[in-house]
Amino acid sequence: MRDKKLKTLKVLLVEDEQAIAELLKSAIGDNFRSFIIANDGLEGYELYSKITPDIIITDIMMPNSSGLELAKKIRLNDRLIPIIILSAFSEKEKLFGAIDAGVTKYFTKPYDPDEILEYIHTIASEIQEKTLELCDDFSFDKNNHSLYKESSFVKLSKNETSFITLLAESLERRLSYEDIKSSMWEDKDVSDERLRTFVKRLREKTSKNLIETIKGYGYRLNES
Repeated sequence: MRDKKLKTLKVLLVEDEQAIAELLKSAIGDNFRSFIIANDGLEGYELYSKITPDIIITDIMMPNSSGLELAKKIRLNDRLIPIIILSAFSEKEKLFGAIDAGVTKYFTKPYDPDEILEYIHTIASEIQEKTLELCDDFSFDKNNHSLYKESSFVKLSKNETSFITLLAESLERRLSYEDIKSSMWEDKDVSDERLRTFVKRLREKTSKNLIETIKGYGYRLNES
């Protein structure tokens, strides 16, 4: 199954058994924008923080940190990211633990990779709503107000983050000069020149194409 919605998603698989991890990647990995493997819960959290995946698939029993421990830790920062647990257990205690950890879906081994792919397909549109795909391989996560270049986090100032958030959440991704100035510098009289300089520096930090000037009106985000 190939779907344009799936091709925008980054998947993080956390699995300590390499053969199982490679088998699942081989079976469904090509359907996604990227499919990254972590070997245990600790590495899984490090990669989660670094690449900001759209969905996490994790084994429940792993050395160093279990899948449930990983899920609980992620839920402290992100209440929305889908977390799929893979488990050899079917006991109620494990299922209740998964619920407490904020797990979205539970598959018991041996599982069918196509069933996992089908489930992700059903929630793909919901996942996409929080991610805005922009030009030049940039994307903006509207949930945590973060900009990424491919899979790498782009560090922005508070004002730069506010500016992109305003554009991302506005109708047609565009705002007038006055709306931008009044929203970002509410109590200050900001000149057009200062705004242009601000945008110029942001373009230098990101891409000259990311923010488009609408002559005589304002700025807009350039989507992919």
